[in-house]
Amino acid sequence: MVEIMDQKKFNYYIQGEKNKWEVIIGLEVHAQVLSKSKLFSSSSTKFGADPNTQVSLVDSAFPGMLPVINQYCVEQSIKTGLGLKAKINLHSVFDRKNYFYADLPQGYQISQYKNPIVGEGKIILDMPYGSKTVGIERLHLEQDAGKSIHDLDPENTYVDLNRSGVALMEIVSKPDLRSPDEVSAYVKKLRSIMRYLNTCDGNMQEGSLRADVNVSVRKVGSKEFGTRCEIKNVNSIKFMQMAIQYEAKRQIDLLEDNKTIDQETRLFDTKKNETRSMRSKEDAHDYRYFPDPDLLPLKIEKKLVDTIKKNLPELPDEKKERFIKEHNLSLYEATILVSEKEISHYYEEVVKNCDKKLAANWITGDLFAVLNKKNLSISKSPISATNLSSMIKMISTGKISGKIAKEVFEKMQSNNVDPHEIVEKEGLLQQSDPKALEKIVQEVISKNLDKVSEYKSGKIKLFGFFVGQVMKVSGGKANPQLVNNILKEKLK
Repeated sequence: MVEIMDQKKFNYYIQGEKNKWEVIIGLEVHAQVLSKSKLFSSSSTKFGADPNTQVSLVDSAFPGMLPVINQYCVEQSIKTGLGLKAKINLHSVFDRKNYFYADLPQGYQISQYKNPIVGEGKIILDMPYGSKTVGIERLHLEQDAGKSIHDLDPENTYVDLNRSGVALMEIVSKPDLRSPDEVSAYVKKLRSIMRYLNTCDGNMQEGSLRADVNVSVRKVGSKEFGTRCEIKNVNSIKFMQMAIQYEAKRQIDLLEDNKTIDQETRLFDTKKNETRSMRSKEDAHDYRYFPDPDLLPLKIEKKLVDTIKKNLPELPDEKKERFIKEHNLSLYEATILVSEKEISHYYEEVVKNCDKKLAANWITGDLFAVLNKKNLSISKSPISATNLSSMIKMISTGKISGKIAKEVFEKMQSNNVDPHEIVEKEGLLQQSDPKALEKIVQEVISKNLDKVSEYKSGKIKLFGFFVGQVMKVSGGKANPQLVNNILKEKLK
């Protein structure tokens, strides 16, 4: 099978032995609400605590214990919904979703079914082939289950209830995604929006963000959806992409062999790079949803929604448009700089006192290269925003050349030294005295009279040779613009 991306038509499909197949993907992202306490109890949500040390009587489902809604989690969900340009439902209901796992003490999960807190919204993706809008079906609040641990004992399974009752936002997309790359862009954009809003930290390695991936295939040109399979609890973007590729090809193989797809829930084995059957897929009626009798319907005042909306921070799409308009950045530069909250904050700190376009070039080029090499996030950058800004300002004012700046940048990495100190200590100030540069230019011309004759006879590309020689004699410190101007005059 061959995967093909037709960028002109924005289409991704897989060429099987008999037909071309389109992949249909929808995601159910489970994002942990950034809150110090759980959805229905005051237990801590801090990551990494010893097993079963953050469990209240409500979390462990002791008889007679009643849930009490955490208002802050409700507000965080509203904020997320507004960030997704979604409808906020002023009336919503908590339901009991009934199923039986060892790590679900109550025997049901408190979730939302027909009346979620957030309705339809959208996310706009910046793909290489243009913008794509992905619909959001809903966002509902629910409590997380505990965690079953199978690898501590060969015969027993242990249960840690620290996560039991932690507030989750389940964000359900419409089946608008068509490729592993679009899934990657979607999850990154969703995570970025929630980080800007400070409603979820998006730390997938800690379980704060994970997804159930729904995959089906259909022949190119068909309007009917195929039978979908749900791949549960995938906790990295790379694994999501791998799981989709495997599952799509598995389904195509079955269909081209005249077999049927069973609607089922599957797991992704990261070691074998394959999905495997977990259980037949449940429908909503299998969970026997009914309104939770211990929780009244949630009624939200429009005034609260308006207040939250008024205080929303600038989000990635709005910030991107502002960077393009005010800072004269390209779409590519602006998209990179707003992709993470920390990156945009760093950039805005840098450009307070220096050229904005030049700052974007240095950050997305040289600084990112250093961070990638050292496997660091920008919050751990070895060069502070203040020092990078100072160095860029020295380039703009002609104190150092771009070439010298590379050397200064290299020295700044070791202990984040002020670039002014490096320039003064190393004697790297750019030479901008016209008389001194004229003397160097004349010296270069005198030593290369044959090249001068060739230049005057029409070999104008030799101009670069003269510039290089002047820079060599000056130790790279000559002001390039002045050198160009003086050479043009002298070579007449």
